Amino acid sequence: MDLERFRVELTGYCYRMLGSAFEAEDAVQETFVRAWRSGYDPSRASLRTWLYRIATNICVDMLRSAQRRALTTDMTPASNPGTPLGTPAPESLWVQPIADERALPEDSAVMRESIRLAFIAALQHLPPKQRAVLILRDVLCWQATEVADLLDTTVASVTSALQRARATLPASEGDALRPEDPEQRDLLERYCRAFESHDVGALVALLHEDATMTMPPFTWWLQGRDDIAAAFATDACEGARLTPTRSNGSPAFWQLRDDKRFGLVLVTIRGNKIAGLTTYLTAAAGTLE
Repeated sequence: MDLERFRVELTGYCYRMLGSAFEAEDAVQETFVRAWRSGYDPSRASLRTWLYRIATNICVDMLRSAQRRALTTDMTPASNPGTPLGTPAPESLWVQPIADERALPEDSAVMRESIRLAFIAALQHLPPKQRAVLILRDVLCWQATEVADLLDTTVASVTSALQRARATLPASEGDALRPEDPEQRDLLERYCRAFESHDVGALVALLHEDATMTMPPFTWWLQGRDDIAAAFATDACEGARLTPTRSNGSPAFWQLRDDKRFGLVLVTIRGNKIAGLTTYLTAAAGTLE
């Protein structure tokens, strides 16, 4: 069986279910192990459907005792500038980032949108089975009959679960990433120049008035241009530079000092300004390697 050709799409599916790149890759590896052990019967289902059934069962089992992962802005009220970062929170609390090439078998706008942090965080509000139904139907565009067969249920149950999931799913924030859009490219280039030159005035001018800045694994976060300006005015990021990467279908940059990565910055754009800066300070340890 050639299972490797399904690795990327299965990782993307498990990531949407679990909200963690590490757990998604573990789930896919366990899917392949179970597939090899049990053997494939082509008379029962296509190889792809069979693998998704195994992966779904694994993800649902993993989610039974798991705490809902979230974004920093969902955990605590906004902090004040100058407030200490505090103690890092456990990795299991956070929606974690993932490299685009690990989760997207195709570079389409719909697929990029479906791994954005805000969408992954929104999915965490759904029960596991509803989560699976919504991903399979609305993201991967499976037919209701296919999903019913995969979950060993009826089409009516799938339709009902999808309706409940759509009604529960919180709206995600930010505009879609458009790599071909010259305005978005210019905005990101100006952000990089302002950040690397430590030009606080130029950097803050690129932000929405209600922009947010978060730094997982700390629950500390700021909201508003003035508070973010006060944070950037310190010398904490002076001398750092940015190098572009692709993560969660969004603009992203490795943050480096002395050529060593110490953070992964994901940028949320709304209109012609930046609405959010999320810097994963633990990502350099290997999340996107």
